[in-house]
Formats: sequence, C-alpha cells, structure tokens
Amino acid sequence: MIATNIGRIFLKAYNQKYKCSYSPRDFFAKVYYEMFFNHNKYMMTGGNSSFENPKISWDKMRSGNIPYETSDRRFERFNTFVEKAATAMPDASIAIGYPSLDITATTSGQITNLNVSLNQDDVYLSWIGSGLGVGVQGGISILFDKPALLLDIFEGWKVYRDYLNQTPQLRGNQITTWNGQWIAHRYDAHTYSESDVTAGLNCLGSMKDGGLEVNTKSWVNILIGICKTYPDTQITGYVYNIGQTNTTIGFIPFKLPQIKRPFELYEKYFGGTKKEEAENLFGTAFGFETACRMGSIGINAMEPKGLKEYIKEGKVPVYKKEDEEKKITFNTYQIWLLAMLNNEQLWEKAQHFAASLNQYALSSDKGKTDKSNHVKDVLSSVNKKQFIEKLIDVIEGAKDKTNYMEMAQLINIMPSDNVPYFLTLIRFQFAAIS
Repeated sequence: MIATNIGRIFLKAYNQKYKCSYSPRDFFAKVYYEMFFNHNKYMMTGGNSSFENPKISWDKMRSGNIPYETSDRRFERFNTFVEKAATAMPDASIAIGYPSLDITATTSGQITNLNVSLNQDDVYLSWIGSGLGVGVQGGISILFDKPALLLDIFEGWKVYRDYLNQTPQLRGNQITTWNGQWIAHRYDAHTYSESDVTAGLNCLGSMKDGGLEVNTKSWVNILIGICKTYPDTQITGYVYNIGQTNTTIGFIPFKLPQIKRPFELYEKYFGGTKKEEAENLFGTAFGFETACRMGSIGINAMEPKGLKEYIKEGKVPVYKKEDEEKKITFNTYQIWLLAMLNNEQLWEKAQHFAASLNQYALSSDKGKTDKSNHVKDVLSSVNKKQFIEKLIDVIEGAKDKTNYMEMAQLINIMPSDNVPYFLTLIRFQFAAIS
C-alpha cells in the first residue's frame, strides 16, 4: 500500500513538471504499461496478475524470441487486468504490496475485518510506485518519498527499456536493481552526461548460463550520489522486499548530511587520489538490513569493515606506507572515526598527543623499556577510566607534563560514547608516526 502513496507523489510531480494532467489509469495505460509490459521482455515481473504469462519459459522471456506472443495476446491480458481492477476487491493479483485474499498464503498479511475504502486509482498507483523502488543487496528495495528523486528515477525507465530491446541476452524483470544502478550513475558528476546518458554506465554482469543481468549496486554508492545531489536534507525511505514472501523493514530516515560527511573529510585530508577505493570501504561493516536496525541511516551505518576490533580491543594498527591498499584502508578508518567525533579540532589534538607519546617512548634510557611500556598501556585504553589511570605513569615520568595534563582533562569532560573513537584515532595517529 505504500507503493500507492509513492505512485501518487510521483504522478503529481510528473504532471507538474511536464504540464499534463494524467489520471493514474491514463498514465498506467499510456506510459507505464507501454514501457513495462507491452513487449516480449518485461521490465518487472507481473507477479500474480494477468500480465504474467506462465507459458513463457525463462529462456524465451530473456531473449524476447516468443513467436506465439503477439500484441493482441498482450492486449487481452491488459484488458483482463483493467476489468479486474474495476470490479474485484484489490489484492496481490492486481495491486502491488497488497495481501493475498487467501489467508493461508505466505503473502496474506494485513488481513482485517475493517471495510477499508480502496479505488481503481490506488491499484494503478501501486504499480507506478513499485516501478520506482531502488534495489540494494539481499533483494531489499527502497521507496523514497522525494518528488525530484522519483522523477530522476523515472528518467531511467526508458534507458532500461532500450537496454532490454537492444541486448538479446539481457534478462528482464530487474527494474529495482536497474533503478539503483541508474540513480548512482545519474548523480555521478564525473561520468554522467546529458548528451550521452549511458556513457560510463557499466552495470551489466555475466550469468552462469551465459546470459547477462544488471548487477546490484552497493547501497553506499547509491546513497553517495543521492547525498551529493541533496546534501542538506533528510529523506525517508520505505525499506521492503516483495517476493515469495513479503518483508517489511519499515520507514527509515536517511540522514544525508551525515552520510556525505566522511566522503568530504576524506577528500579534505587525503585529496581526491584513490577516493573511489576509499568510498567503496565505507558502509561495509555490516549489511544494509542490519544498518536499518539502528533506526536511521547516518554516519554509524558508514562504518568500514574491520575497524571494530581496534575500537573494542585497543589494538595499535600497523601502518605500511608502501602498501597502497592498506594505506587507503588505514586512512578510511581514521576519517570515519573523525566523522563520528564530529569535531575536526580533535584531528590535530590526536596528532599532537600521539607525537608526544612517541617522543616520550623514545626518551627511555638506553636498554630500558619502561617508558615504551607506559605508552603501550596508555594506547591500550578503551575507556575514560583506563586512559586517565594509565596516563599517570607517563605524567610522572615526563619532563613537560602540560600536554598530558591537557589531554587527561579533555578526555575527562568528553562524552563517554566519544572516548573510544578518540582513543582509537590517537592509536592510528601514533602508528602513522612511530
């Protein structure tokens, strides 16, 4: 039913932009159906509706080579759908996201004895809205409620239709996956061109049987483009999956200013070199569905994979400047920590303190390791109490105690949730200079 609301938002924006007055039924018949289903190869599955033709094999549907599938037969199925939409109670066979009327079916949720008022417009809008879903990993899709974004997704429909018509081995029914690829490409200022909209769009991959399919785009890459286009807003997305069983994750706020923050910081501190490799590391600590359990998608969800052990265990990383791949990972970890702290002054403070610790460790008398051990103890701290207690030995052994006293004071007043991130940042800064 959410798809119906998204379809309504889109159609209103479409009519305003193109100065027309399509009703849901007219838009469905003249635009949506013509692109999605009035071809031998569909842009999305017809599900339980009359659009789906169970007689067509997978191979024939992919190639579009179906001799007995004519425009007249498709028109018959279209009329069957329109008649059912006008006379039958809306269910999963005519409206996307609606339940099956069979209470034993796996998609029979949302059953109620209330008389919910539904009309034909809702049926048509559900299909229109569903075609605007953005697919990410795990079969999960997102329906965004921002009109301008929906209009940009719509622009890609015709491009996908052309791909299907011109590429015999490309399988159909991947509109949500395509939408993810398209919107990431559409919002990439480095590759997208109005004069050649498919230039730089490398979205197809090989299937095991020799066919082609649209690859799933990383949710992080999709959101990078969105947050660069709408940098100062928060948008809401409905996260779901429709298949053999329907899965609803719910309405998730996407905090775009937070999402773009680590990418901005990375470019500021490390430049544009290898920026794309760094972008691919953000948001890899856990899957999209797990990230949604946080209640919103912001900077927390952008955590890079492998950083958690340094935060929780107090490990000092190994810095290998000559290993470019590990260097990028190292820098990405630092930037995410800084983004979590949301205070760029702490970058310089962490550097200064790490340098002081390194100087203190090197000041040990010849053959002694007492001061190095003091530093190791300080760096292994993972919370406020441990840090201040272990810093006492350093303060007692240091000639100039000022910087250490200031750092103890800073840690003491710092919010406890931020302390592990700052201590980890210090460890990384120490590793970079030691």
